Amino acid sequence: MNHRLSCLLFGFLFALVGVNAPAAERPNIVFIFADDWGWGDLSCHGHPYVKTPNIDRLAKEGTDFYRFSVASGVCSPSRTAVMTGHFPARYNIDGHFAWVPSNAKRGMPDWLSTKAPLLPRMLQQAGYRTAHFGKWHLANNMIPDSPLPSAYGYDAYGAFNCAGEQMPVHEDAQHAIRFIEKSHREQKPFFINLWIHEPHTPFHTVPKYRWRFRDLEEPDNIYASVLSHADDRIGEVLDALDRLKLTDNTLVIFSSDNGPARASRATELTLMHDTATGAGYGIGAAKGITGDRKGYKAALFEGGIGVPFLARWPGKIAAGKVDAQSIFSAVDLLPTFCELAGAPLPKNYRPDGLSQVKALQGKGQRLRSKPLFWKMQSGWPIQKARPHHWVSYAIVHQNWKLMTNRDSSYAELYDLAADPLEKNDLAQQKPAVVQELLQQIANWKATLPAKPTGNVFSKERKELPEARR
Repeated sequence: MNHRLSCLLFGFLFALVGVNAPAAERPNIVFIFADDWGWGDLSCHGHPYVKTPNIDRLAKEGTDFYRFSVASGVCSPSRTAVMTGHFPARYNIDGHFAWVPSNAKRGMPDWLSTKAPLLPRMLQQAGYRTAHFGKWHLANNMIPDSPLPSAYGYDAYGAFNCAGEQMPVHEDAQHAIRFIEKSHREQKPFFINLWIHEPHTPFHTVPKYRWRFRDLEEPDNIYASVLSHADDRIGEVLDALDRLKLTDNTLVIFSSDNGPARASRATELTLMHDTATGAGYGIGAAKGITGDRKGYKAALFEGGIGVPFLARWPGKIAAGKVDAQSIFSAVDLLPTFCELAGAPLPKNYRPDGLSQVKALQGKGQRLRSKPLFWKMQSGWPIQKARPHHWVSYAIVHQNWKLMTNRDSSYAELYDLAADPLEKNDLAQQKPAVVQELLQQIANWKATLPAKPTGNVFSKERKELPEARR
């Protein structure tokens, strides 16, 4: 047998084993991705009044990873990284998807390409039933000709911030439970994105939850009530797994797409309306905290990208453990989930992340071997009202994190292993490290596309003034 034929047969057999492995060897996966949920917004992380007993259960029955970070300080690029295992800058997705003129002005596409390497499609091809319930925001409801979530490899979906009918935000858990029940009847492993709305604005309150926190001042009452409502819905999903006796073979992860939103100055509490989710309270009720991490949403400091990450898989992931050393990233989720699912990665696909199965098993590394990169459209010079929102590029390599402005004229350097809260800027003491990391950023920037290409533009682009010139 020649070498080429033997390689082809090996690849075929590997794929076959992955697809046909017994269900007990391949976990169901429920990935709960909150929206603007700060690291400190959990009672198990010491929040002074927010109560999250169901999410706390994941910490008690699983491992709490303190060093997890997402790929952006805002929504759409963070979600792009989860879906593709790539840094979102590879798709020119540097900010949230808005209406078409705003996307065009910022050099962005109007949606994530359906031809990108996609986690749900890889799992679907490996025999999983796949579903998405909750926020989408890989396009926008204001772009009616954007692809529906079903075009990305999902067998079922109910969503908002997408084209088509908008699912009410509080119906996410009931849809997920029905999908779990259906997959269980069919004896198929399942993967569910449960991308909840909370605690993004508008804050959609329900009297039952307002009453739970009736002794708090109104902004705190509103914030605590929406988090409590979300926690209860997560509890309903966990209870369904218990009822169906699926808990022991289901990996459940809770995380957030970025840090908490905060107004840069005192803001009056008012009502607002969102075209995707309806009416609710505005940013004046945003009271999220970061657990002493610097910055908030839209920052590349740890307060903007360092988010909760709790993982439970009984018997496979240690219970009641805190992992404060493994540097774990959102771009790692695709290769991690695919390894657990026995889903081979496409032949020519190269993830920016790496599988963290060993970290989930308690064998993570203190230093990261593969660098992480960030790109955001941030202002300069530093604004007094937003002192942590100036970073345009960042890199984490081994123990170092370097952040720089848009033209690399200013940089800050932190030793994340010794200083995870970024208290001591070492740029002046370590000029050689700064120059080495700036060069790595420059080399990475050279690999990024100048502009988006492919079928990623709305027909509304033709109506823009620049298109008519």
